[in-house]
Amino acid sequence: MQTTELSQIRSVISANRRFDLLFAVAGFLALMVGVLAFVALFSEMVGNGIERINPDFFMNFPSRRAGNAGILSAWVGSLLVMLVTAVSAIPLGIAAGVYLEEYAPKNIMTDLIEINVTNLAGVPSIVYGLLALGVFVYAFGFGQSILSAGLTLGLLILPVVIVSTREALRAIPVHIREGAYGVGATQWQVVSDHLVPYATPGIMTGVIIGMSRAIGETAPIITIGALTFIAFLPPAPISDVAPFISFEWLKSGFTVMPIQMFNWTSRPEEAFQQNAAAAGLILVLMTLMMNGVAIWLRYRLRKSISW
Repeated sequence: MQTTELSQIRSVISANRRFDLLFAVAGFLALMVGVLAFVALFSEMVGNGIERINPDFFMNFPSRRAGNAGILSAWVGSLLVMLVTAVSAIPLGIAAGVYLEEYAPKNIMTDLIEINVTNLAGVPSIVYGLLALGVFVYAFGFGQSILSAGLTLGLLILPVVIVSTREALRAIPVHIREGAYGVGATQWQVVSDHLVPYATPGIMTGVIIGMSRAIGETAPIITIGALTFIAFLPPAPISDVAPFISFEWLKSGFTVMPIQMFNWTSRPEEAFQQNAAAAGLILVLMTLMMNGVAIWLRYRLRKSISW
């Protein structure tokens, strides 16, 4: 009897091992599909656009002549829009996530808010563009400006930051809270001194995902009136007149890298297609650099955590 049961157990273990192996192989193949697709597209962009990447390409404005065209206004506009997006979405998203997870009462109203926040993360970006067109551009009078674009993309990534903040707080072991409360800490001290610092690496993951999505968005930016051809830069944020800080650039017209790429790809000339490939390569590198900085910060913060 014991021999029969032992053989059955071994057969079950063997079957489970085969299943684990099959699942691992399937997961690896699925990963390779995504990786190889990215490598193929990236290689094509490198092959088509590497010849156009030079200092003049970064310092020239767009032009009707492909050989003289550059991305100066596009990459400056992308950086300024991302700055407004980060300033508007990250603090608000983290604060909202902390409140919903640690302070909000558990009732039907809170449940409805949580459901809506989760659903907003899957809303198409064009919906945010239409909302921003009616609210920021017309109702608030911000116009077709960098401020409107940054706030629009801030709304777009806000649900992602909120959800990632809550998940990061939930991942903290319960004994951290209990230990802090046990030595007499207030709720604010527990949140500010323990929970948020320990959850910061997880929060950074959500910020990385959100900012990576925002920098490549096109539909909401087109909706609020991003220019496809712009031959000027926004006013400088630093002036020579007290208080030496200017916010006039927030009201300036703008363009961004995806819009510039769309403009070039819509033209039939091969030289403009090459410009679009070069701009796409630079956009990918900008995204990777931004993610690299965030990953480095997350790694440093994770190393400083001692449970």
